[in-house]
Amino acid sequence: MGEIVGAGLLAHVPTIVLPEETRRELNEGKESTLVTGLRQLREDVFGHDGYDTVVVLDSHWATTVEFVVTAHSRRAGLFTSDELPRGMCRMPYDFPGDPELAHAVGQFAEAHGTFITPIDDPFLPIHYATVNLWKFLGEGLPGKRWMTIGVCQTGDMEDHFRLGRALADGIATIPGRRVLLIASGALSHTFWPLREIRDHEAGDPRHVFTPQARAADEERIAWFKEGHHDKVLDTMDAFWTHQPEARFFHYLMMAGALGERGCVAPARQYGAYENSVGTGQAHLWFDRPADGWTGTGSATPGTTPHRPV
Repeated sequence: MGEIVGAGLLAHVPTIVLPEETRRELNEGKESTLVTGLRQLREDVFGHDGYDTVVVLDSHWATTVEFVVTAHSRRAGLFTSDELPRGMCRMPYDFPGDPELAHAVGQFAEAHGTFITPIDDPFLPIHYATVNLWKFLGEGLPGKRWMTIGVCQTGDMEDHFRLGRALADGIATIPGRRVLLIASGALSHTFWPLREIRDHEAGDPRHVFTPQARAADEERIAWFKEGHHDKVLDTMDAFWTHQPEARFFHYLMMAGALGERGCVAPARQYGAYENSVGTGQAHLWFDRPADGWTGTGSATPGTTPHRPV
């Protein structure tokens, strides 16, 4: 059966794909550790043969009446961001997808009381929360499949758990499929106002929008490193006051696939905690523990005891 062999909460900020000279100009002459961290993560994980497919849980892709899973056999083109076309312009991307997995996930929608539609429309837009990370972690590795799932803006915490459970169950149905999950998005996510934003472009976390948001981010990073996903999930009401990106739905989908409050995988941090124009950013990677994501020997928690729908 298929299994999730690794997972990460990763930052995708536009600055990582800017020229190095520009990155240094914005960061007081220093290279961003978000860049060096991704390079190291590729060397440690993505450059090896222990996986077949990467599933990006994309905080920039917001759907409304259902979860959508990309089901293309291949995605290729040039990406220009409508948000920042000056910095992310005509970026080439080209990677195989995993339609078998996309349709397998969709088949579990009803079982988990949710709505999931696989889509292979070649004109479906792609977002930089996927492209920017592929540029670092997937480009030049032609045999690795990449697919994306968007957050649902009308969903709540439970809805995103349900998507994650369906994802884990879909993966489990495909013999031998080895999958990495990426929750692509930030921690706290409040931008400085336009007239002030250029005073806060450096990566130093003193530029995070409020000291309280920085403290909340750093508290959760510490919990992740200790494997305390339960603490993160049990304090979501408090964290929402700091406006995490996409209401932290990218992470909640990943948590749903890994056993939710039962997940005990500790994080390895790649690079430092950094600011991006007021928002809190970090790369946190979770290897699957030898006894399973929940410490019970289960490789795919979505297939363990039935959850009410």
